Amino acid sequence: MTASLAVLPVVLLALGTPVFLVFLAAVAVTFFFVLPTPPVALHQVLFGGMDNYALLAIPFFVFAGELMGTSGIASRLIAWVLALVGRLPGSLAVSTVGASTVLGAISGSSVAAVAALGKTLYPKLESAGYGKERSAGLLASSGAIDIVIPPSIAMILYGLSAEQSIPRLFMAGILPGLLMALMMCAFVIVMAIVLKIPVVGRFDPALAWAATKNAVAALLMPVFVLGGIYNGLFSPTEAGGFACLYAIVIARFVYRTMSWGDIVRAAGNSAMLSAQILVIVATAGVVTWVLTTQGVPQAIVASIQSLDMNSVTFLLAVNVVLLVIGCFLDPTSAILVFAPLLVPIAISLGIDPIHFGIVMTVNLAIGMFTPPFGLNIFVAQSVTGLPAHSLYRGVLPYVAVQITALLIITYVPALSLALGQTL
Repeated sequence: MTASLAVLPVVLLALGTPVFLVFLAAVAVTFFFVLPTPPVALHQVLFGGMDNYALLAIPFFVFAGELMGTSGIASRLIAWVLALVGRLPGSLAVSTVGASTVLGAISGSSVAAVAALGKTLYPKLESAGYGKERSAGLLASSGAIDIVIPPSIAMILYGLSAEQSIPRLFMAGILPGLLMALMMCAFVIVMAIVLKIPVVGRFDPALAWAATKNAVAALLMPVFVLGGIYNGLFSPTEAGGFACLYAIVIARFVYRTMSWGDIVRAAGNSAMLSAQILVIVATAGVVTWVLTTQGVPQAIVASIQSLDMNSVTFLLAVNVVLLVIGCFLDPTSAILVFAPLLVPIAISLGIDPIHFGIVMTVNLAIGMFTPPFGLNIFVAQSVTGLPAHSLYRGVLPYVAVQITALLIITYVPALSLALGQTL
């Protein structure tokens, strides 16, 4: 089983095999050549794991994000943030971080944020004096905040895997996400001062009010969605459906930037992305089932306990491991495989599973722009046209900033748990 579930996946990943095929090949070999279980159980577990009502939230939020991303919302949000911070040093870079954070509260898609902001902001950042590498690195790293700011698809999957409250996870992600954004803003302000980059724009109350009115419909979306969840008006799944309806109304009748044909095309794109996510959910669920039935989580817990590891050293070890894993696996795959293994250990050491979920999510968010295989790097590459090695250099300063934020989030649990206590 070690060869089929550990060695084979590593070999397939090194060969560039899609993640869902890596999982499927590993469990298929295990079922046919290692386990005494009848092979028909593979199909039962594969499809049985998808029979979960909460998973419907994923295609809903993906569709809502696609609608908001293709209806010109990004440009309105950028104008709104820039109108508020126009007098700050590095205001254009601060606007990039701020717009990405707001987009995260709308769609929860890191890739969508990088693509949407990159087309609009990369030329402006470069011409303002930030340089190609710094500009592309900022775009790739800012998108990672979207995974932590609710609503977050990664948190939905963690909640399902670890059997934790999704609304509490959403609430727990607010302060850590804002901390990541504030630390990024502080860094780019200092960078702008050092590089002597001129201030772009100015603060004008009239312009700020006009930009707010222009963006208010988009800004109200996370208020309605998250407010409805926290007030018990609807579940996260129902909130996803509401978000889709709200986005359609905004795009079609308020901003009037999408025709019905555009909405149908957005639905098609969302279906493709949702299928990619859910097929990983299905295959990773089989891997988790095999590991659980073979007693692997229990063996790992026993091994950790035998090392007499405390919560501080365990969290440090988890951070190191997940940062490495995040360089190679997307958050969806990593959470589905490792959450069922690590959460029981965290609980046994007295770590709150909600806090641990935020720690996992932040780790894997950083992995989205960490070389060599961070997905945001490749999205930024497609937008900017820069070679990979240039992007690697561009993201490294931001990796250091986000790891600093990760350590604060890891060892100050109150950041994750303070707001969640209200639910």
